[in-house]
Amino acid sequence: MKLAKNEGIIFDIKRYAIHDGPGIRTTVFFKGCPLSCWWCHNPESRALPVEKFTLADKKTETVGRKITCVELIEIIKKDLIFYEESGGGVTFGGGEPLMQPEFLLTMLKRSKEEGLHTAVDTTGYASWPVLEKTAEFIDLFLYDIKLLDEELHIKYTGVSNKIIIENLRRLLEMNKKVVLRMPIIPGITNSIENLRQFKEFISSLPTRPPVEFLNFNIFAPEKYRRFNFPFHLTQTEPIADEEFERLTVEFNSIS
Repeated sequence: MKLAKNEGIIFDIKRYAIHDGPGIRTTVFFKGCPLSCWWCHNPESRALPVEKFTLADKKTETVGRKITCVELIEIIKKDLIFYEESGGGVTFGGGEPLMQPEFLLTMLKRSKEEGLHTAVDTTGYASWPVLEKTAEFIDLFLYDIKLLDEELHIKYTGVSNKIIIENLRRLLEMNKKVVLRMPIIPGITNSIENLRQFKEFISSLPTRPPVEFLNFNIFAPEKYRRFNFPFHLTQTEPIADEEFERLTVEFNSIS
């Protein structure tokens, strides 16, 4: 799909978001992702182009739309007063926003011109020149770490984790602000071995970023059914709140 200059493809905008960085935020979801995680709760967003799907009920739904930087910044600016009062801003997520690097870079620059706090929710799976170019305009990285074992990472996400780990170390060496995010998927990411490796990994980093765990999304199976996608985790349930809180405390007390 041919895009004009300063034009990109998104699939959703969430206003008044409170879990994608500090304060009240607008989260913009870019279409396209290089990973194919088994637990992804937006599988319809993986391909970059605008797509039309035939749903389980035989209705059709278009996922994604073109939008210009001018149009998007005007939507984001609608909630300036909430950002100012809460210390919020704009978060670019997806999908993977770094799959549309020029559009992302333009939006980051425009957001900073408006005085906005900027966050990017990323898999970290991008070339370093692309990531380095955008990093100057990003106040906070919400950085996904899923599995430390490379073979398991390839099995469950479709890609190696080498570039993800390397990019994270480079960002921390640049003193960029990072929050590590790990999805807790029973039987996969919350295994004793993966959590042990994650703890060792955090201890090996040049700085100790805070850690956020993301519980398994109970609405994911319905999304796959609706869009007629195969789903591997039909018997999976979120871990108990007590265990979730225990992990959060444990991993944020690593010295």
